Amino acid sequence: MRHAQGPLLTVDLSERSAATTPIDDRLAEFVGGRGLNTSLAYDRIPFDADPLGPENRLYLSTGPMQHSTTSFTGRMAATALSPLTNGLCSSNAGGFLSRNVTGTGFAAVEIVGESDELLAIHVREVGDGGEPDVTFEPVPDLEQAEVSAVSERFAESHDLSAEHVACIGPAGENGVRFASIMTSDTRAFGRGGLGAVLGAKGVKALTFDGDHAARSAAGSRMSSSDADDADAAIDLDWPDEAAAVHRDAATSDSIMKRQGTASVTELANEVGALPSYYFSETSFEGVEGISGDRVEEKKYKKGTCSQCAFACKLPTRDEETGVETEGPEFETVMAFGSNAGVDDIVDVMRANELCDELGMDTISCGDVVSMFLESEDEFGNAELVRSIVEQIAYREGVGDKLAEGVHRAHGEFGADDWTVKGLPFSGHDGRHLNGQGLAFATANRGADHMYGEFYPYEYPLVDPDDALDPEGLDGKPPKLVEKENRNAALDSAIVCKFSRGIVSDGQLAALLDTDYEALQALGARIVERERAFNNSRGFDRDDDTLPYADEIEGFEAALSEYYAIRGWNDDGTVPDRDAGDMDRDVIGGDATADD
Repeated sequence: MRHAQGPLLTVDLSERSAATTPIDDRLAEFVGGRGLNTSLAYDRIPFDADPLGPENRLYLSTGPMQHSTTSFTGRMAATALSPLTNGLCSSNAGGFLSRNVTGTGFAAVEIVGESDELLAIHVREVGDGGEPDVTFEPVPDLEQAEVSAVSERFAESHDLSAEHVACIGPAGENGVRFASIMTSDTRAFGRGGLGAVLGAKGVKALTFDGDHAARSAAGSRMSSSDADDADAAIDLDWPDEAAAVHRDAATSDSIMKRQGTASVTELANEVGALPSYYFSETSFEGVEGISGDRVEEKKYKKGTCSQCAFACKLPTRDEETGVETEGPEFETVMAFGSNAGVDDIVDVMRANELCDELGMDTISCGDVVSMFLESEDEFGNAELVRSIVEQIAYREGVGDKLAEGVHRAHGEFGADDWTVKGLPFSGHDGRHLNGQGLAFATANRGADHMYGEFYPYEYPLVDPDDALDPEGLDGKPPKLVEKENRNAALDSAIVCKFSRGIVSDGQLAALLDTDYEALQALGARIVERERAFNNSRGFDRDDDTLPYADEIEGFEAALSEYYAIRGWNDDGTVPDRDAGDMDRDVIGGDATADD
């Protein structure tokens, strides 16, 4: 199976040191991206680690597809123990950072320990002998700086554009549990609070630069014997499917090219799957003011990710107010629009821009703000929304409590806990889309729509022959297992999930030089390893639930069926496997892993 190339770079903040470790066997087993990160985290993060303590580790990686020039590949993965959910969490972001990380020649970067002063970490191209080129720069001038100011600083001091930078805003420094890691100013490793992990470690930014990928390309054109000797191994002889995917991305007439994911807003409202007024309703009378049409009216140019011809991003601007941002996408429209009772797309754009600048996940932030609005009977108060967003980022006033997230704060505000495993709900409400409801419950990272991504079958957004009745769960657990596995493989490749309808199962397998059954097996290994890690932290069937589980007929039976298909225990835990299957495999003599 085609996989990422290069060593693991470990950056030790406590020692101000960097070292590399060969991980060829691990790459062959887990490919890259989320799979590689999960494997490393499982082995190297202590099961009892504090998410905001020095023993937590954060992993950044790309995959084999970032060596290609085809569409849907401008993404990379980040993984750590989540301060929001207390479990292992992977997030990924688009933009242009992935090619710059690939250019350094490292398959993954591991951030360990903590710094006693605010730092920027500069990662440059791996040396011919595999030695790391890493520098540690104190950046006291960037304390509490917003994201765009960080980008401007490195453009001036290091001649690096925002596409070379991954950073946190004030929210990450202040330990907001849903802080994001931002890149390209507006692209976010959003879910799970990984920005707070960097903040706790004293890292304001990481920058990446190098042309190792170009040198690897030259190596791959050597004779086969020379290439074997040099271990160049980046196979640039991509199959015809790569060109076909790129062509189809360019010629597609998908509405997402005009409206992004906001194109689904009115459909979600029509079928009763649009969370509104802090989840008390599933449709919103003001939907027209926050619809995909309104987003399209504010879009002023095309936007895309590295190498992608699909170009579904949404640079938007409102001439009257001067607000300029990227998006909002559907989930932000839900969280800061219908769920907050706000019916003006410009107000949603303002909240979106604030979250990007301050470095916060728009879903988690919008949901906790909506919870506060409910407690104050202030739905629709857009000015209050913006004030609370800023208070959260700086942990000022009521924002200090709300920065803990819905799960930890809901009791103080007399609100229901609209989370799964501590992660606030995204849109595509499972009270109507019952299969998506089950997907929210089983997802290892919590109430996230992209983990199992079941909603397209139930709206439907797929071909009629593939559509499923949104009501009930009969026959859905096997499809959910397949979808979770496929998405784990996509996140390891790494291929964007919006390739749905363009990249077929057969094409995905061909791109990775394997077959679809092997991709399913890869995904199953990743999902199971995530589950085993979380089991070790106390997660079990009781955490695979929903606030409305009793409203979905057959929920408990479907959950048991899901576990049985995966070969797990009926309490939601992974059974002891044959010796070696799930052992913590210490690499590099790391003393923090189990002996």
